Amino acid sequence: MNIIELLLKELEAEFNTTKKFLTIVPADKFDWAPHEKSMKMKSLAVHIADLPSWVSLALTTDGLDFETAPYVEPTAANSDDLVKLLEENYTKGKTELEKATENDLNGRWILSMGKQVLADYSKYETIRHSLSQTTHHRAQLGVYLRLLDIPIPGSYGPSADDQNF
Repeated sequence: MNIIELLLKELEAEFNTTKKFLTIVPADKFDWAPHEKSMKMKSLAVHIADLPSWVSLALTTDGLDFETAPYVEPTAANSDDLVKLLEENYTKGKTELEKATENDLNGRWILSMGKQVLADYSKYETIRHSLSQTTHHRAQLGVYLRLLDIPIPGSYGPSADDQNF
């Protein structure tokens, strides 16, 4: 079993599913959130589109310190921008993963805020975490869309709105 090939397959599947969701995010609802504690739809969608970049980040760095490199939300004015951001980040992640060896996945990757360690993962675990985050946040986006009566694409099988498997 080749872990790189399996990760590439999973990355592609998540990309394809995520793209279906991002294409239907309405720009006129970018400032909408279902609750005051929830992210605005735009921030959530941009975060989802940005997550594949963590694959290349994991493979080309030893970590990320939010104190020295604070998160800056990429710009997006509409769903086309979201899809473009997703495609760019997917391509970068896929390219780095295709160059990687299984031994590269063993390296450490640290997420921190200054001296506070937020996560200490292997590079493999960082990639898996980004894939899990994609699934998690895409499900959140699905709830946002459902609450706005926007039909939901299927993710891992049919949805109530999309009977394709």
